[in-house]
Amino acid sequence: MKTKTQSRGILPLLLCGAVFTALTLVFPQAGLLQWFTMIPLAAGLFRLCESPILTLRRAYGYGFLTVYVYYLVLYHWIVNLYPLDFVGLDNAASAAVVAVGWFGLPLLQAIPGGLIFLLFAALSKTPLFDRAPLLRPFALSALWVLFEWSSTLGWTGVPWGRLALGQIECLPLLQSASLFGSYFITFLIVAVNALLAYAILYNMRASVCGLLASILFCSNFVFGILSMNLPSRTDAETLRVAVVQGNIDSHEKWGPDSVQTTRERYGELTRRAAEQGADLIVWPETVFPSPLNHSATTRIFLSELAQECNVTLLVGSTYYVKDESNYNALFIVTPDGAIDLDHFYAKRHLVPFGEYVPMRDVIMTLVPPLANLSALGEDLTPGEDSANFETAWGSIGALICFDSIYETLALDSVRDGADLLVLSSNDSWFYDSAGIYQHQAQAQLRAIETGRDLVRAGNTGISSAVTAKGECIAWIDPLTEGYAVADVSLRSTDTLYVCVGNLFVYLCAAFCLLLLGAGYVQKRRYPHALPRFCRSDRLF
Repeated sequence: MKTKTQSRGILPLLLCGAVFTALTLVFPQAGLLQWFTMIPLAAGLFRLCESPILTLRRAYGYGFLTVYVYYLVLYHWIVNLYPLDFVGLDNAASAAVVAVGWFGLPLLQAIPGGLIFLLFAALSKTPLFDRAPLLRPFALSALWVLFEWSSTLGWTGVPWGRLALGQIECLPLLQSASLFGSYFITFLIVAVNALLAYAILYNMRASVCGLLASILFCSNFVFGILSMNLPSRTDAETLRVAVVQGNIDSHEKWGPDSVQTTRERYGELTRRAAEQGADLIVWPETVFPSPLNHSATTRIFLSELAQECNVTLLVGSTYYVKDESNYNALFIVTPDGAIDLDHFYAKRHLVPFGEYVPMRDVIMTLVPPLANLSALGEDLTPGEDSANFETAWGSIGALICFDSIYETLALDSVRDGADLLVLSSNDSWFYDSAGIYQHQAQAQLRAIETGRDLVRAGNTGISSAVTAKGECIAWIDPLTEGYAVADVSLRSTDTLYVCVGNLFVYLCAAFCLLLLGAGYVQKRRYPHALPRFCRSDRLF
């Protein structure tokens, strides 16, 4: 009876931790609380692993439900997609697609997420953890890092729930991402929470756990303060850039008068930005709905505008080659009016069901509306390389929208010589919801990791200029029309993270494999010490 009562109390702890942690990503102003919000989750997991009737199947189920609830809260803004009439869906089909998105995306994350609990339960029941119990908080941290990294793999992987994003309002706590990436921040957050949970559960080790948690948090904070206050290089070349935000949403973009409206609005904003001294002006993703290589009038307009303002433009549009390739692209227009249609940046990580349909035949059978969820009408082709733009000021690395949530794409651009990152985006689908703020936070994280200033232009916002420390020095609010001018630095010095990449993830994987191997050895040497559920006949 006591065991059943204890089991009933575990699930509320897990779900409480999941909900409160997700809320710190939705409301990053409360990001400092994230260093405590996972305490119930960690405590629930520790208690779960003490249960004598625990099976790996049950552990996976608890983990699946916990991760599912975490992402269900995080993805609440998907409801803002409704209605999807601009892609030809009626209200019923729009509601079905939104429901599939809100409830389906967390499902895709929860399937691998449940493995955190499964593997942790297996490790916790070995004699190794009995002999060295303080390994448990760090094992949980390493497993969570591997889970976040797994969210970057395949078309189902969407790394929207990185714990580091909750710290975007606490920039000193994010600066160590320049050393080992956002995964290092995740490791620290989980480790601090798990150590504090362990201190609460086991008073005999409270002082040791509290001391370790304090050291991890304080050393990270001190590093961040020092990093943000180090003097900047005085020899870095500066460039005056502008972002223009026409505030033309997805419903308007495909209307009959959209092209003329776009030309008038963006032309006027560009002229005003040029008057403020901007040399480089960045436009959002797919500003023009028709392919640039098929629209001579649009090319003439851009060419004349660049010459009139004597500026360089980076313009988002599409590029179609019939029966071959269809790209979501970014083009450069030089002050002499030249547009090189043979050199453009093509979006490398396309949005599933927005720009292409994975497993189209299966989706057509199971959820037909999803197969038609594309404003462009057909599948796009992903770009294959960074395709940096070489300019008189230096090399400019480009990203388009969804690209910015995958750290390796920004790394590739910088490793290929980019001195400045430019991001064109279209978040108009999400209006003024938490989704666009989370997307903006991803861009700030990429700037910190790579040590590059980043310029971001969105159709309806957010548009911004971000320093290499993640600070926003220019900002245009969502759902407003306007432009912003800022002086950014072109940098060539690489951060440690640019040099080593995701080495920390591989170290976490090696650590987990080492624990599994050591646990297996301990199991062979001391089979009598194993709980019953760890034996082969009780695994599931």
